[in-house]
Amino acid sequence: MAGQRSNLAFTRRRLVQSAGAAAAGVLCGAGFLRTPASAASARDPRFVVIILRGAMDGLSAIPPVGDPDYADLHGELAFASSGERAALKLDGFFFAHPALAAFKRMYDEKRAAVIHATATGYRDRSHFDGQDVLESGYPGPGRTDSGWLNRALAALPSSAHRMRGLGVGATAPLVIRGPAPALGWAPPGGLAPAGDDLGQRVLDLYAHRDPPLGQRLREGLEAQKIAAEGAMPQAKKNPGAGGLVDQMRLAAAGAARLLAAPDGPRVAALAFDGFDTHQNEGASQGLLAQRLQGLDAAFEAFQANLGDAWSDSVIVAITEFGRTARVNGTRGTDHGTGTVALLAGGAVAGGRVVADWPGLKLERLYQGRDLAPTTDLRAVLKGLLADQFGLSERTLAQGIFPDTAPVAPMKGLIA
Repeated sequence: MAGQRSNLAFTRRRLVQSAGAAAAGVLCGAGFLRTPASAASARDPRFVVIILRGAMDGLSAIPPVGDPDYADLHGELAFASSGERAALKLDGFFFAHPALAAFKRMYDEKRAAVIHATATGYRDRSHFDGQDVLESGYPGPGRTDSGWLNRALAALPSSAHRMRGLGVGATAPLVIRGPAPALGWAPPGGLAPAGDDLGQRVLDLYAHRDPPLGQRLREGLEAQKIAAEGAMPQAKKNPGAGGLVDQMRLAAAGAARLLAAPDGPRVAALAFDGFDTHQNEGASQGLLAQRLQGLDAAFEAFQANLGDAWSDSVIVAITEFGRTARVNGTRGTDHGTGTVALLAGGAVAGGRVVADWPGLKLERLYQGRDLAPTTDLRAVLKGLLADQFGLSERTLAQGIFPDTAPVAPMKGLIA
């Protein structure tokens, strides 16, 4: 997706990157505040958005095993309540994919919840347009000047300015780009990490020649130090998964450590790719299972690394749309409509699946092929923002998710 960057100019960011800071896992932006202000209440909320790019199959991630039409429609990808294809029981009607073991544990602890049969207002099936709508918060595609999470930050009162954003990745997700300042951090990988000596020399150089850029570099190096703290010991505790799963875990762990810092950001956005399962999707094993294992590892890493901040945290994983109810000829699923949103965190009123279930009979499928969306995803996101940060319904409908006044914030998602 094309988009405008809201922090330093690209050429200057590239200069810092080539100098070694980003090679150590840093992209610089507006970062840490030195004096964490007191909140209006005792809560110190954190809010994390995970974008699952590629359109996740909600009928496999959270299979409706209790629906009598599910097994025939989803064919070889369908799960069951027992036997070789057993999924993890949630409420007896809905189950969780076997790869979501940590999420299931959080669900049982009433610290995770599912929103099923949900979607944005977008009804075509283009990944690029769907992701634009999902992340920008605008009614239609093509608006990539800012994301709804960044505009939510910008709407907070001046007393809440410590609510700085964090964009994780070589390019910050659109959802966190915009007018509000945000720190950028990318997990190390690809290039050899820069040593402390090189980083300090680059810092000294730009502190004299370009003080604003020098300050950004200082904040970036500080962020890298916090994000990397304890990363290696934790990786050794989970040696089996490797590859993609570990990358997702480490990205979440680093973000969590930054969010847990007393003077760090309080809002973050990550994006995980690879949920486009046209071919060989797999059931308990396969392409989707690996991505869900990584997502599960990310949830677990947030819980482990947020520390005491976990109790006031909400993590929401969302995707641009769902996939077809029927399996296609290449043992996968095609672009669909309704899907799921997954919520986790100590602040979540969990242990439940929230769904106005439409059923999977042919006449109940959207356009005869997809899970019909009955819950507007924007209502979910509005409800979370309202309860976490006190944003008004008017602000949410006008500035955060424009032209959505009829979509009321969902209540009761926060404990």
